[in-house]
Amino acid sequence: MAVTEIDIMLAACTEARERTLGLLEQIEATEDPMAVLAWCPGERRAHIAWQLMHIGVTEELFATERLVPDAQPGWPDLVPRFRGGSSPDDSIPRPEAIRNLLCESREHLIQTLSEKSEADLPVIPPAIADRGWDLRRVLRVLVWHEAHHQGQAHITFNLWKALTP
Repeated sequence: MAVTEIDIMLAACTEARERTLGLLEQIEATEDPMAVLAWCPGERRAHIAWQLMHIGVTEELFATERLVPDAQPGWPDLVPRFRGGSSPDDSIPRPEAIRNLLCESREHLIQTLSEKSEADLPVIPPAIADRGWDLRRVLRVLVWHEAHHQGQAHITFNLWKALTP
């Protein structure tokens, strides 16, 4: 069986997710993981928990309403709080909730992509037609998106380690 472009992008997503979950494990190993998850580098900046939840919510949005017509994302209470353009609030999810969202949204994305083929790569999904992104670009953006926000969470964790007693 030939390796497809979708397979390659999912492998990149897997690598990024391993790094994201590894960061969460490092945070859980601290004396006060909830304080770490709530820490942010400045006023009106996203805390670590928001960065990690945003990764999962964005992936869920692509696994459902953006790539599957009429599909609704799971977690209707979380999507508005953590989708792009939202403002971080002071209600910090526990590490287990973050891990659950990251794992389940990934399962949803894999399910959605398992129904796609190489012939779908140049197709622009109607829900994101205004962006002009075909499925190929969506896959690339998803890999970049997780790496971007994992990097923000990682540097925020490093700042927390450097600046908190």
